[in-house]
Amino acid sequence: MIASMTGFARAAGTTGPVQWAWEVRSVNGRGLEVRLRVPPGFEAAGEVARTALQKTLNRGQCQLSLTLTRPEREVRVRVNEALLASLAQAVARVPVPEGIAPATMDGLLSIRGVIESDEEPAAEVETLARDLAEGVVRLVADLVESRRAEGRHLHEVVASQLRTIAELTAAAEDSPARRPEAVRERLQASIAGLAEAGALDPARLHQEAMLLAGKADVREELDRLRAHLAAATGLIEAGGAIGRRLDFLAQEFGREANTLCAKAGDVTLSRIGLDLKAVVEQFREQVQNVE
Repeated sequence: MIASMTGFARAAGTTGPVQWAWEVRSVNGRGLEVRLRVPPGFEAAGEVARTALQKTLNRGQCQLSLTLTRPEREVRVRVNEALLASLAQAVARVPVPEGIAPATMDGLLSIRGVIESDEEPAAEVETLARDLAEGVVRLVADLVESRRAEGRHLHEVVASQLRTIAELTAAAEDSPARRPEAVRERLQASIAGLAEAGALDPARLHQEAMLLAGKADVREELDRLRAHLAAATGLIEAGGAIGRRLDFLAQEFGREANTLCAKAGDVTLSRIGLDLKAVVEQFREQVQNVE
């Protein structure tokens, strides 16, 4: 089964007083790109999530984000009086050179460790990190399933378009305009018109007619269309990361359809070629979303 590059997943939970949520959105892209947005201090958790996506996905642009909601809490600040007194005594014993102002209270308070505040216990921090990592596992699994579900729909659409291309190829193959007698009649009519004008030698007209008949033959284009159909059908049956190869085949389908229209010397065959170009363009647009 093929996978789409379009998908969405969300993994959320609560750890102690903290509510958290991972979200990831993916769309089509030429390669794999993961853009990350996490709160300050959670860069490491974000990189773990980015790495998990990079190991799992092959293509697509992913927007990965982490949101945290914490309840408001009173932060208590206290002064380490013992450390402050020790610093003050140590400064008092040091002679102050001329031109240097003595130490002030605000200067001593700015020294690290003098002012202390309540912080989250280490156990809560570790639990939150573990829960976030487990959330990443669920997030990646849900994103993969989301892309596969979209891929199942894509599989049906692309397979239907390939069947239409096959039907149009068969219609071109069986077109009455390709029958030798029909080609001969068109060429004879053209030769008769030129011969009546007396502008060219009849023998030379015959040679030119044969060259035109060879150029108007679409046998090679039909053979290549059938070969591309077999390759595309094999790819979607095998599944996997086949988007780029399907995109290449879509370009080849388009090239053969254009040549078929250019060579068609009959309205019926031209209409088949135009219908073929239309469905090939639809096929090309759909495979842009295949991983």
